[in-house]
Amino acid sequence: MHEAIRLSLEKSLQGEGGPFGAVIVRDGKIISRGWNQVLKNNDPTCHAEMVAIRKACHKLKDYSLAGCSIYVNCEPCPMCLSALYWAGIDKIYFAAGRKDAADLGFVDDFLYQELLRQPDDRKIPIKQAMRTEALAVFKQWAKLDDKIIY
Repeated sequence: MHEAIRLSLEKSLQGEGGPFGAVIVRDGKIISRGWNQVLKNNDPTCHAEMVAIRKACHKLKDYSLAGCSIYVNCEPCPMCLSALYWAGIDKIYFAAGRKDAADLGFVDDFLYQELLRQPDDRKIPIKQAMRTEALAVFKQWAKLDDKIIY
């Protein structure tokens, strides 16, 4: 956790992005480090956790981070939390909470609340279209012998 907090301070003061840092650990060893690079890369998905996930998967040559834990200086936003689930991370440790981030103006807590709403009640309209065509692709993929479900 010390390293995640150190990264959050150092890199945010360098102007790379918000004050967020992440460290992925396996067997007591740091596999990857990440820090918020939203401003540096003009990419709203370059959160500390996302950067750390990408680096760890690249290093391990695996899309699964089973057996790993992540330490983040702030509770993951919904995007990062979802990515951590997709990555199969074993445990998440965080320091500050999403309401602490909201106090600084970040939308993490708002997004958690927004996800609880029904699609028609969300701030951004969301509509379903061309389901039949999409399902046809799913059916073809389901027939593949070498498919990998992740």
